[in-house]
Amino acid sequence: MEGSLSKIMAIFIAVALLFGYPLYQQAQRQDELSQMVVHNAVTEFVDAVRTKGYITPRMYLELNRKLGATGNQYDIQMEHLHKRYNPVYFDPANPATFEGSFDIYFNGHYTEEIMAALFPNNTEPLDSRKRIYPVSTGDAAATRPDPMVAGDFFRVKVRNVNRTMAVILQDFFTNGNTGSNTKVYVTYGGMIINEDY
Repeated sequence: MEGSLSKIMAIFIAVALLFGYPLYQQAQRQDELSQMVVHNAVTEFVDAVRTKGYITPRMYLELNRKLGATGNQYDIQMEHLHKRYNPVYFDPANPATFEGSFDIYFNGHYTEEIMAALFPNNTEPLDSRKRIYPVSTGDAAATRPDPMVAGDFFRVKVRNVNRTMAVILQDFFTNGNTGSNTKVYVTYGGMIINEDY
């Protein structure tokens, strides 16, 4: 009886190694391909924004289309840091005491604000100038005071939020829980180099 039980266990382990391990390796390669696709899509999107100095809804939708081709779900975080200069005064109440230097700081505009500009709750067509971040005309301009100008910074962070097949198989084979679903993570950004609006 003990001999047959050990034979059954050996067969089970052999089947797991013959079929499970190659499947796990294939799933890991799929995650690596997804990483490359996401990196290329994010790089293309950010470079377009840096070169143009604005974001259109079509640019954002194209990024989402390319990310969706991997079969994963992603959290996309965008950040626009607008450079500001404040003159330094010896006595802030007296403008005549200007010290000849400036303090530099950044106003941050993040995903929520950018998405509200790109996809407002109105019936404007996708190509409307009112739906371009940060360029705007009309009343919506009051909510977006900082233009995207040369010297500003723009960055995008993308990470998957679903459990990929490689994570599922890893948890199965190790009888554990990795605790993190993130296998695909890309962050890319840089300085705005042009204002093409």
